[in-house]
This record gives sequence, C-alpha cells and structure tokens, in this order.
Amino acid sequence: MTTELPTTTPTAPTLVVGATGKTGRRVAAELARRGVPVRAGSRSATPPLDWDDATTWAPALAGTRAAYVSFFPDLAVPGAGETVGAFAALAAREGVERLVLLSGRGEEEAQRAEEVVRAAGVPTTIVRAAWFCQNFSESFLLDAVLGGTVALPVDGIAEPFVDADDIAAVAVAALTEDGHAGEVYEVTGPRLLTFADAVAEIAAAAGRELSYVSVPLDEWTAELVRAGVDDDTLALLSYLFAEVLDGRNAHTTDGVQRALGRPPRDFGAFAADTAATGVWHA
Repeated sequence: MTTELPTTTPTAPTLVVGATGKTGRRVAAELARRGVPVRAGSRSATPPLDWDDATTWAPALAGTRAAYVSFFPDLAVPGAGETVGAFAALAAREGVERLVLLSGRGEEEAQRAEEVVRAAGVPTTIVRAAWFCQNFSESFLLDAVLGGTVALPVDGIAEPFVDADDIAAVAVAALTEDGHAGEVYEVTGPRLLTFADAVAEIAAAAGRELSYVSVPLDEWTAELVRAGVDDDTLALLSYLFAEVLDGRNAHTTDGVQRALGRPPRDFGAFAADTAATGVWHA
C-alpha cells in the first residue's frame, strides 16, 4: 500500500482524542505537518472532551471529518466498550466519515470494544498495537530505568515492542488516505525481545548499567500499592501482566508493512535515538 499524500487537504478538522498522549500527540503533529486541520480532544482542550462526561462529546465532534480515538486508560477496563461504542454512535450521527481506533493486541475486552465501534456505522480502521517501545522512555517504566533496575512480574516472555511513531504513521495513513476502511492493522516491531533483552539494549545504547529483575505478581502489586497507585490503574496493570503477557503475543505481524509499505522500526533504532536525547540519564 502506498503512502502518497491526499491530493486535496480537507477543510473540516480531524479530532484527535488523547492529543497529549504518546500516540495522540504524534498523530496530531503529523496531521498538522500535512496541512490537515486538527482539533485536540482532551479535558484541557477547547472545547473539552472528557470520557467521564458524555455531554462534552458532541461539541468536540461537531463539524469534524474524521477522528482518531484512543481511550484512557485502556480499552480493557470495565465499561470501556460501552463508552467508546456510544462515542462512535454519536460520531455517526454527527456525520464523521472515518474513525481510527487504537486497540490493544491480545486483549479480549479491547477486541469486544472494536466490534461495538465498527457496529456504529462509521468506516473504521483498527490499529491493534503491541507494547510501546516508549513505555521505557515516556511512561511508567522510565523511573525504573532511571533508578537502574527494572522489576516486573514477567519472566522470559517475548514481546515484539512497537514504536509509537509507527502506530501514529499507520493512524495518519488511515485518516488521510483511501483504502484503509475496514482494515485491522495488528502492529508490532520486527523482532521479539524479552523485557530483559529490551533493558539490555537500552543499557547498551545509553552507556550505563541497568538490570532486569523478574518478581512475583503479588510482590509487584504490593509495591504499587505502597507507591500510591490508584485501584483502576493497579487492576489494569495486573491484568496486562498476569493475562496478556502469557505468550499469546509472542510473534510478529505485518500490520505496519501492509499499512505503510515499509517495515516497522526496530527496537534498537528506538533505543539509540532515545538515548541520544539524554532522557535515560538522571
């Protein structure tokens, strides 16, 4: 599939839900680079969009041509499917022409949410993503890297970590080009790494000592409780580590290649470029 830019630039904006998140801000930036008007969808935007307040959805959707939808904190949380389904149904009534939904690979609850969104009637593309490389640099694992020891309740399970830039590129293609409606792009990196492998590659790229330690789930969750992690986040992380990281995703897929006509970015390239920013040095 080609990555040619559209011949005309739409004048109606594209709504980017989660425009300050890891993928949303990348989607918004690339759309803006292409000259596509962007409307940020977040609680701090104007108009605001709050997943917990359905009265904010219609003003955010009004007059938009397309929407990128990332649900916070994750489509796997209870009630997420009903919420995003109602949002998609409203988008259909508002005349939105395209939806791109960010989903989670190997998450059965997320895949049920996908079905509800597709049933709303808006031409939809699903971007079903593996674990983000950027979880080590922009998310909850950064503090552990800075501390020198990454301790997680997973041992020996391989994951094809995907770069958030690739996720955003696939989403932008689906939002701006023809031929992506109805597709499910399962996006991964080009190779499998265990978490220990990933930490070792970060250490080599950053030129510092890092260690990876596998810990029991109950010990790890107890530490999160002591750190003040809220119950919803705790339940989500426990689900992801206890169930999703069970080997079901230990294979690569061709989603990036199919959507963009090029291979996905390797974890090594992510580690080298990120190390150069200095983010992994306290």
